[in-house]
Amino acid sequence: MLNYELEFPVQNTDIDVLGHVNNISYVRWVQDVALLHSFTVGLDLDAYQRFGAVFVVRQHTIDYLRAISPGGNVLARTWITVMAAAKYTRATELWRNDELVARASTRWAFVDTTEGRPTRIPQEVFARFGVAGAGKMQDNGEWLIDNYGRAPSISA
Repeated sequence: MLNYELEFPVQNTDIDVLGHVNNISYVRWVQDVALLHSFTVGLDLDAYQRFGAVFVVRQHTIDYLRAISPGGNVLARTWITVMAAAKYTRATELWRNDELVARASTRWAFVDTTEGRPTRIPQEVFARFGVAGAGKMQDNGEWLIDNYGRAPSISA
């Protein structure tokens, strides 16, 4: 499963004093859609306990393109753009009424739960996310995932 999407309701608790969605809600949606993508492909907490390692966020970058007003839903679409030995980069887009409202890039590191240090991502993880063989190896050892430099467009 190369990409994943999920709708989130815009709740009253997401709205800030300016009357639109607070930045922390964007971050939460970006993180939650990534976690649910992982769970959907069978990489739940039990799987990560078996590996003895988990993914942790190293960096979030979000481009806020449009304010989101109260009510309705936000569609989050996410996919992996680059996967390396102990880290990966995930792109996420947030859509509201067929309009792109935010674009995010998140770097995740695979960290050993005992040592707290980066460790190699098991091949099973590559396979479950559907990226094994889906891209090409770069000179720096990272896999650039084919056709996912940006998400497929949403049809109305």
